[in-house]
Amino acid sequence: MFKRILIANRGEIALRIIRACRELGIETVAIFSEADRGSQYLDLADEAYCVGPAKSAQSYLRIDQVISAAEVGNVDAIHPGYGFLSENAHFNEVCRSCKIDFIGPTPEAMKALGDKNTAKAIAREAKVPVVPGSDGLIEDEAEAMRVAHEIGFPVLIKATAGGGGKGMRVASNDLALSSALQQARKEAQAAFGNPGVYLEKYILKPRHVEVQMIADHHGNAVHLWERDCSTQRRHQKLIEESPASNLPAKTRQAICEAAVRLIKTANYTNAGTVEFIVDQDHNFYFIEVNARIQVEHPVTEMVTGIDLIKSQIRVAAGERLPFQQSDIHLRGCAIECRINAENPAKNFQPSPGKITQMFVPGGRGVRFDSHAHPGYVVPAHYDSMIGKLIVHQPTRDEAIACMIRALDELRVEGIATTASFLKEVLQNVHFVEGNIDTTFVERTMLQ
Repeated sequence: MFKRILIANRGEIALRIIRACRELGIETVAIFSEADRGSQYLDLADEAYCVGPAKSAQSYLRIDQVISAAEVGNVDAIHPGYGFLSENAHFNEVCRSCKIDFIGPTPEAMKALGDKNTAKAIAREAKVPVVPGSDGLIEDEAEAMRVAHEIGFPVLIKATAGGGGKGMRVASNDLALSSALQQARKEAQAAFGNPGVYLEKYILKPRHVEVQMIADHHGNAVHLWERDCSTQRRHQKLIEESPASNLPAKTRQAICEAAVRLIKTANYTNAGTVEFIVDQDHNFYFIEVNARIQVEHPVTEMVTGIDLIKSQIRVAAGERLPFQQSDIHLRGCAIECRINAENPAKNFQPSPGKITQMFVPGGRGVRFDSHAHPGYVVPAHYDSMIGKLIVHQPTRDEAIACMIRALDELRVEGIATTASFLKEVLQNVHFVEGNIDTTFVERTMLQ
């Protein structure tokens, strides 16, 4: 087992990893930017080093600074968390070349699955359904037109690198396709340094269902069932739940087994998430793999009883998974709400600033993962999420009721948050009945 781990991240996920390490008897080294200097969670690490100014490009994304902190801190492994360098294959390689273990997949698997076009080829090899579309990257407008007419409009243009909705456009006709293609390429180049895009058939009102995976270095790979992340705004997840409601048992089993096949075909190790879209007839199609821990991993932890961060660390240290597929059962229903420092009344405008008061909800089955506290200053430089409110109850109806109660209890003063809007979503008839898709929030609540 590792003796000392550096956490190459900040905020909520850094605190989550520190807590897991402390329970495993592992010392931790934290890093921080000038914007995060003085954050209380840093005091829980054994050491903490500043890696640069507030801007992430000058701090959390500086591989040389992170590696320097790791060497000064004398660590034997680095946990990247999510975001920042977590899916950067070069960083993964640099860690290993410095004889520091990277808690995640191999650089080779990360490269293969990090490129969506290559990942689709692996999915086809594993006999996992993929969305009809181009066989590879689109080279020019003429090819885009040909593919679009073959598969039929509407089509979805997607960047081969990155995610989060960047480099993504929907086109319903020839004229729209020409314009959208240029916009997607330009945005992909700016966001990821890679203008490559490909075309897919646009699935109307799709559900976003993802499967949590973990695999060790001894040939064992299992799924931890699925999460429904369809409740989104502008391709950004708002609410996640497990199990996915109104998903036939046969489809659930098939989608989870498909995820295992893909992971094994890719020779993937450690934790990862295989993402699918599901159409209105319950057909599912592979879209991408997130080669890291997910923001919404607590949902899976609640319904399976498995600590994913500890499992990641143990697998990276060379241990075998202590469970088989037959040992992993779904228990009840878990829901997670992302609490963002944003103002829903002003088109979700970011709301950085000082939290003057904060009351955290509690009770049976309630969990709040957050690094925020009274007096904490939410910086303007990073993602706006300040916490994740998670509930676990025997049934989905009970989980919804519990979450509404917990959101009522949550008090964050001094800044605006999305808590009240999330409560509205939970009370929306579409959500209550489980008739959700990735567009229902914008269709029914944001007109």
